[in-house]
Amino acid sequence: MPESTLKDMLLQGPVHLVGIKGTGMSALAELLHHRGVRVSGSDTAEEFYTDGILRDLRIPYREGFSPDNIPADTLLVVRSAAYTGENNPECAAAVKRRLPLASYPEALGAFAEAFRFAGIAGIHGKTTTTAMVGTMLKETALPVSVLVGSSVPAFHDRSTWSGGKDFFVAETCEYRRHFLNFKPRWIVVTNVEADHLDYFKDADDVLDAFTEYAAGLEPEGELIYCADDPGAVNLAARMTKARPDVNLIPYGFNAEGEYRLISAETQPGRSVFTLAGVGELTLRLPGRHMILNAAAAAALSRRMLAFHFGQVDEDSWEKARQSLAGYSGCRRRTEILGEAGGILFIDDYGHHPTEIRTTLEGYREFYPHRRRVVDFMSHTYSRTEKLLDGFARAFEAADLVILHAVYASAREKVGNVDGLRLYEEVKKHHRKVVYFPGVMEAADFCRKELQPGDLFITMGAGNNWVLGRSLYDSLRQEEGIR
Repeated sequence: MPESTLKDMLLQGPVHLVGIKGTGMSALAELLHHRGVRVSGSDTAEEFYTDGILRDLRIPYREGFSPDNIPADTLLVVRSAAYTGENNPECAAAVKRRLPLASYPEALGAFAEAFRFAGIAGIHGKTTTTAMVGTMLKETALPVSVLVGSSVPAFHDRSTWSGGKDFFVAETCEYRRHFLNFKPRWIVVTNVEADHLDYFKDADDVLDAFTEYAAGLEPEGELIYCADDPGAVNLAARMTKARPDVNLIPYGFNAEGEYRLISAETQPGRSVFTLAGVGELTLRLPGRHMILNAAAAAALSRRMLAFHFGQVDEDSWEKARQSLAGYSGCRRRTEILGEAGGILFIDDYGHHPTEIRTTLEGYREFYPHRRRVVDFMSHTYSRTEKLLDGFARAFEAADLVILHAVYASAREKVGNVDGLRLYEEVKKHHRKVVYFPGVMEAADFCRKELQPGDLFITMGAGNNWVLGRSLYDSLRQEEGIR
């Protein structure tokens, strides 16, 4: 009898997930559950938004880690990146019991093998682009499932949509070359530049990783890339030589062909743009970067529809186009919390200098009459140090910048550049910057400083989002009392 593959074990189950409350792990649990696979799991006792999802699906999980948590008939154990056999008793027990133990990226890559797969990659923009694609395709006749690295309103505030077993769309992460676990039919690349420099040597090393990923496309696969991003253009040039069978599909203002952006303008409450071979599209979110993400989503959606139907099904495309017009962001990606006390509160995950700059420029254009107050928390010491000059110049479109201590990660606790050094560098290029090491230390300052008509934005991959939500909630409560 042939040995079972990881895909076979994953889709047969039962499967036990160590760290099941994480966004990606809970999403994988949900996708497996919808395919009829029996799933169990474990995690810390801390409450996450995913607790409610797991309870709704009646997926059993234990709080705390113990070898006894793994059901006796488990066929496969999947671990989040945070856990290994060295630091987790369940992973160690799986090894002792000779149970197959797979990482989350390995398991998701095996899951994708069951579909015609589209992977969305890029240093920034991949979550938003994947959410846009999912929002669009969900309303079409395409039998597709989708996984996003954040909760999406169109998915009933979950990270997944299970709408069929033929196609699968997911964001794929470059960190530690995790995306090499996938062999897609389509790859979208939003941008390629230096990041995760605790792992990658430099920008060239990042480009090498993306090249290896794109080289793994299926025969006659398609690389949909941003023609406005130098790194993505370099990737396409490499693929011309390495894989001449791959169909290169550019999008953007500098693109040629169907997905060339021939116009884009900001109107009250929306962005309106036109693709050369598609026509006019609208979006409720601000910024040139969002328009580019939407162009990528439109390109992938149309290519997948054409693949399935032999040509673009116009009824499906019209539904997709209308869905894009209603797209309202996803959790922590230009997430509009609401307006309270005349102040508009937005939370955004942007944590790379390019991402910060383009996002703030979009807000300046979309909300020209609002003062932009930005609270930013840098994530990881290595990123802060190696991209310091970019961070220092990224806040030009802000009227006031609030900075904090660097948000450390599990993989690095200290570094050569701290939040105070970042503050000193930003001050060289911005006239109004303040520094509070702790996030909530800035609360009293914000209450005194913020005025009706302001836009308050929390940015970064740290935990400063709690400041924005706290201020918003307290102002809403005061409005209710009045």
